[in-house]
Amino acid sequence: MKAIEIASFGGPDVLRLAERPMPVAGTGELCLRVSASGVNRPDVLQRAGNYPAPVGASDIPGLEVAGSIVSGDAQALAQAGLRIGDRVCALVAGGGYAEFCVAPVAQCLPVPKGLSDIEAASLPETFFTVWSNVFDRGRLAAGETLLVQGGTSGIGVTAIQLAKALGATVIATAGSDAKCDAMRELGADHAINYKTQDFEAEALRLTTGRGVDVVLDMVAGDYVARELNCLAEDGRLVIIAVQGGVKSEINAGLVMRKRLTVTGSTLRVRPIAFKQAIAQNCLARVWPLLEAGRIKPVIHSVFAAVDAAEPTGSGAAAAHALMESNQHIGKIVLDWGTV
Repeated sequence: MKAIEIASFGGPDVLRLAERPMPVAGTGELCLRVSASGVNRPDVLQRAGNYPAPVGASDIPGLEVAGSIVSGDAQALAQAGLRIGDRVCALVAGGGYAEFCVAPVAQCLPVPKGLSDIEAASLPETFFTVWSNVFDRGRLAAGETLLVQGGTSGIGVTAIQLAKALGATVIATAGSDAKCDAMRELGADHAINYKTQDFEAEALRLTTGRGVDVVLDMVAGDYVARELNCLAEDGRLVIIAVQGGVKSEINAGLVMRKRLTVTGSTLRVRPIAFKQAIAQNCLARVWPLLEAGRIKPVIHSVFAAVDAAEPTGSGAAAAHALMESNQHIGKIVLDWGTV
């Protein structure tokens, strides 16, 4: 099969089209003919040598795919209500940038009615991450206020829509007025341009001094202390990335006085049973919202997975370059449908 591999750690140009052996589904697994692969920030980190694949996972990048089932564990498929030929999207620990990909059946969900495979491939990584962190760990409830850092990222556009659909007030940050407009169009109640406004002061002003209930943070570093300042009593800070650095200084007295919770997580290395629970919550709570059109995939760009016009034979390098430019709003997807 054709696959996109990391020839060596470095910039986007180290991604190249290659021939790899077909993967074989094992117990509890299925094999998909991939139509589309989502591109995510962890793929960029892996390519740069900063986020190695878990032990036992494919070294091929890619954490989410959509396509049709070509083979698999018959008993596991039957238990999940799936059959050969069904269209599904899947969260995987690696191997997504390829024509065929193996995934645990427990981490696969049917493509929501009315969505294309391109749209479906943009769902698993971001929706699983947002559900697990905002609603499970962050315990966001209807009537509460969520602050989303980086509201135009794939995670950000998902968090804005899902929190709003489930009854929360949403404040989101971005680095330009145009991105702030885009966040409002997606449902954010308030948008803060962090390059011209102090998000801490604005969050407090917008909540009349009370503060927000939950912060979804993809920055960490020196943002953490400022985020604690703008949390309400019993507020929860959830850290899911460290683009601003891994070290933070906090006011422990403030944490105690306001009874704050500081937590975080990574999803890729968690066991299948953990991800299965998220999948079932998404199927029950999120998929109906997608099928009803109350929330939607936000696709910024689609690149041909196999592109003869590109020096490496793949459009993945251009996709990664776009992600690193931070100019996108929503998801970036690789299209295998033309292979």
